Amino acid sequence: MTAEELEAGLAAELAADGESVTEALDAWSVRAPMRVFIHYGEHGLDLSYAEAKRATDTIAGNLERAGVRRGDRVGVHCRSAYAAALWMFGIWKAGAVFCPLDPEGFGDLLLDQLEATQPVLVVTERDRVQALEAVRPHLTRPPRVTVHDAVGPRPPHGFPEIPYADFLARAVPPAVRIDPGEVGMIVHTAGVTGRPKAAVLPHRWLASYTLLLRRLTTPDDVVHVDLPLHSVQGAFAGLARAAWAGASVSLWDRFHPVEFWRRVVGAGASSAVLTEAMVGWLASVPEGRGERNNPLNKVLMQPLPPTHHAFARRFGIDTVVAGYGQVETGLPIAAVLTGLGADEGTPPPLRRGLGPKDVKAACTRLGVPVVDGARIVRKGCLGAALPFARVAVLDEHDRPCPRGVVGHLAVRPHLPGLLVQEYVDDPLSIAEATRNLWFHTGDAAVFDEEDGLLHFVDRVVDRIRIRGENVSAYHIEDLVNQHPDIAVGAVFGVPAERGEEDEVVLYAEPEPGHPLDPDELRAWCAQSLPAYMRPTFVRIVARMPRTPNGRVEKYRLRRHFLGLTDRPVSAVRSVPVATPVPAARPALSPVRSALPPSLPPGTRR
Repeated sequence: MTAEELEAGLAAELAADGESVTEALDAWSVRAPMRVFIHYGEHGLDLSYAEAKRATDTIAGNLERAGVRRGDRVGVHCRSAYAAALWMFGIWKAGAVFCPLDPEGFGDLLLDQLEATQPVLVVTERDRVQALEAVRPHLTRPPRVTVHDAVGPRPPHGFPEIPYADFLARAVPPAVRIDPGEVGMIVHTAGVTGRPKAAVLPHRWLASYTLLLRRLTTPDDVVHVDLPLHSVQGAFAGLARAAWAGASVSLWDRFHPVEFWRRVVGAGASSAVLTEAMVGWLASVPEGRGERNNPLNKVLMQPLPPTHHAFARRFGIDTVVAGYGQVETGLPIAAVLTGLGADEGTPPPLRRGLGPKDVKAACTRLGVPVVDGARIVRKGCLGAALPFARVAVLDEHDRPCPRGVVGHLAVRPHLPGLLVQEYVDDPLSIAEATRNLWFHTGDAAVFDEEDGLLHFVDRVVDRIRIRGENVSAYHIEDLVNQHPDIAVGAVFGVPAERGEEDEVVLYAEPEPGHPLDPDELRAWCAQSLPAYMRPTFVRIVARMPRTPNGRVEKYRLRRHFLGLTDRPVSAVRSVPVATPVPAARPALSPVRSALPPSLPPGTRR
């Protein structure tokens, strides 16, 4: 097969369900107009595919009326998953670029995201207006805003505002046909080497990221989505892949471990995305009778925890998808884990979608390895390369490492448009990442000597794993160093006592003559940092260990914290900070509340 034939075949595979997800959404509105597309659990609302098409067409048409043109950037700054979902599709139908903004972000976090994306419009909510107003004086070009839940009082602000009623008037969408290589979204990375970067992603990236999950999803499936829609896992692995497959979505604003199984059973959900932290929280609940009597049978676990098989057996999950995914690369590596006994999986009367045999056939077609989950006993199994990219483990000279030797995980796509196009205003970082025609992921990996599967080993650069996301230590430091009495702060992660994630450790050196009080610093962090960035442990030191050129020796701080230090660090006081999880982000009440009048019409359950 020639290179041209390979590219043509891969492009056809990606386009088989529609070149873009909006094309697929509209096609399902014709093929199955009354099928429920979104069940919004927070308000007991069902939205059919036909209603979703009308709602997103209306948004797109009114964006055009408001002067939003093809290629313009539109920010979505909403806690409401329902509003974020409809706006995401509406933005794409208008030919604009979807720019999800973290609704929990404020201060410099929010300012950085707005300055990087430079949206012409931001869709927000009443309780988010104050955070936007706080950064408005510092914006180069303040965008227009519209408040989707505009009924009732809200804080005053100085942004030019478009009344939300303007976006509810019936409108015809512009005639936009999306090109696969066209920019579709700007998503912020975790910031593994500094501040989070604004990654510019084409529509084809989305098609390749969701392909395996789409092939394992049928119109009979119900995809449970409770991850935030500013994350790729919630917006794309959950919502977008369901729209492509013609499946239904059980949509929630946030994850709640106590309510999770009630929600799954109530909606008949057959598929979900679970982060490592979510698996840990669900597994920590005391075991009860009948836990396998639920419809959930296909789960993407990313990253794959070492307890994956025990979790699957406990809750009767037939299929676990493991893989390597990040904003820049999508999902170029994967494996499917099976191997439950006949009486250990999903009860046949409750099963929706593909059964184990059909899953294996779909994986064989894509060349995805299907492995007995009981064989994968260590953390970090990633799988094998999907057909759209070549994957390698490279040494410091970008030469392939032999099996069993740890190196830098790198990806080389077979088609254009499968990886990040650029980082906004950061050409040096993208040049460094893509040197020698490889995209260097920043992670260390190894090919197993026996089965040849890829395994994650460690972080090449300084990042912390929190709630299933990679959080930049540099980013937390940048915020902490704004404290007026801190000369320098150093942040790193250590393995949590429970679960498979990290806890944040902060070392702080006071300004001369300005002693730091640990309790005051803890209170300041609670006011100034998002909940997931707040340090679990605080150490105040008289002097930081430094290299000859003045850089803080973080490895020595880590060794000091773990009791392994080779030379004493001048510690003043140590304070462990209790940080309950997931109490920082409580779930909304399961009690049905009135449907906000600003939302498009649906059918109440």
